[in-house]
Amino acid sequence: MDSKESQAELGWTSHPANGWEEISGVDEEYKPIRTYQVCNVMEPNQNNWLQTGWIARRDGQRIFIELKFTLRDCNSIPGVTGTCKETFNLYYAESDADLGHSIRESKHTKIDTIAADESFTQGDLGERKMKLNTELREIGHLSKRGFHLGFQDVGACVALVSVRVYYKKCLSTVQNLAVFPDTVAEAAFATLVEVKGTCVEHARVDVDNPPRMHCSAEGEWLVPVGKCLCSPGFEERDGRCRVPTPVTDIRTDKVEQKSISLSWQEPGFPTNSTEYEVKYYEKVWLWGCSSAPHG
Repeated sequence: MDSKESQAELGWTSHPANGWEEISGVDEEYKPIRTYQVCNVMEPNQNNWLQTGWIARRDGQRIFIELKFTLRDCNSIPGVTGTCKETFNLYYAESDADLGHSIRESKHTKIDTIAADESFTQGDLGERKMKLNTELREIGHLSKRGFHLGFQDVGACVALVSVRVYYKKCLSTVQNLAVFPDTVAEAAFATLVEVKGTCVEHARVDVDNPPRMHCSAEGEWLVPVGKCLCSPGFEERDGRCRVPTPVTDIRTDKVEQKSISLSWQEPGFPTNSTEYEVKYYEKVWLWGCSSAPHG
């Protein structure tokens, strides 16, 4: 899920009504996007909630959440000492179905308190400077079909520019004549998932060393082991087993009494040539004679 991809209203749930507000804005490349903002910094005891729609986790168990946001420097706002905050809280609520538009705080699990590396001032607004912050968090090991994200404002002046949710996987690849399918990265950082390869067409497993690879938690293939071999009558070319290209132009280079030299261009390799010398010998048959004993 990437909120920046939506051109229509996001339609997330906010409570109370005077809290988070959906507006049209632009991202760091000045492309139109839908954002949420809240800036109730004058009054104490703020508890403004924003909840995304239901996000299906699909095959992911370890989910990454990338937030891009701007946050106002409280010192640049007069008269808000004690009520203005410079953080907000990130939550998630795991579920097998959409929880709808009701926000139940007790269903949410806190992920982290989010603070800005850079906050903007009134002067930045006048100069149209966007001090965009990016924070990455992860959740897992998830077991239910999906989840909602929740954002709790406690008195900050903050704008959520984008929310991106994703999981990592090792993409399908071919290695040593074996195909390795898309594989979801495991939840634990230290875990490598061993994946058995399937031989490409016209190839067979090397029984002493079958093909295997390992998918890391970061979605990278590591430690290739083993291989497949092309079946008889096929040769390896471009990661596949293919029928050899026939040689059609054989040259006779030298003929001698008991040998002949032949050469030809290797198909697909115009700069390479193969030369063979064939030697032959006259076969001599030796016939033996026998005589009957005299009696």
